[in-house]
Amino acid sequence: MAQKKPRIVIFGDPQKGEVTEVIDKFIRFAASRADIAANCGIVDCSLDILKQADYAVVFGGDGSIISAARFLSESEVPVIGVNLGKLGFLAEFSIGELQEYFDDIIAKQVYIEKRLMVSCQMTRDGKEVFSSVASNDVFITAGPPYRMIELAIIVDGQPLASCASDGLIISTPTGSTAYNLSAGGPILSTPMDALVITSICPHSLSFRPIVINADSVVEVEGLKVNEGTTVSVDGQITHQMDIADKVTIRKHKGKFLVVNNPKRTKWDTLATKLNWAEKPRYRG
Repeated sequence: MAQKKPRIVIFGDPQKGEVTEVIDKFIRFAASRADIAANCGIVDCSLDILKQADYAVVFGGDGSIISAARFLSESEVPVIGVNLGKLGFLAEFSIGELQEYFDDIIAKQVYIEKRLMVSCQMTRDGKEVFSSVASNDVFITAGPPYRMIELAIIVDGQPLASCASDGLIISTPTGSTAYNLSAGGPILSTPMDALVITSICPHSLSFRPIVINADSVVEVEGLKVNEGTTVSVDGQITHQMDIADKVTIRKHKGKFLVVNNPKRTKWDTLATKLNWAEKPRYRG
């Protein structure tokens, strides 16, 4: 009996660069190896199709993968990220590497990493006004007229701090190398079950990032905000935040499953993409 072919769904923004051409080439390459269940754009696939899929191949940059991850979290389909963007931190495979390792991937000989996602809910006067899922981070930014804002941070029902700053980042381990890192937060190993709370330009030398258990529930209340203060999910979805609004972040039941590239480790990625731990360049 012939072995059943794996079912593949494809994601990629056809409006971006060479995405359509590369997807067409991949479909021809994979025709004898897999069944292409759907070619979805970015978020065009139905949940029924996704639940029947074995893998999702996402062509694009990190932004495309983050968008697809939110959409795929309910079905927990493993994501093969193919880098057609700039940094490519989440997109672990080049086009050539995808073809080189594709047979190993569909034979389940490549490690699939489970990554934490969080859900974000905003309430106003006790009613939900916004909700979303994040793979990288949820952050609150001051916005115009760009005066400092003040936010109360509560963890598991216990007041943690009140922070006057330009905003606040609650990051997953996956997102720890994104906005969190730029704001001075720590790098977390991606399989960790933890969250990072990092203030953006705090008006205090003593306010330092803090790492908490991912099972904790984080609540952020607006004590003083601006007209343009917003809550942002993965830097892609935003909603205005008013004074006394409450933003609640907790572990999401779904997972972001990432197919690892056997050619490199996560530490290699840090070194090559972000120049982490690069040695000084001595003259001589």
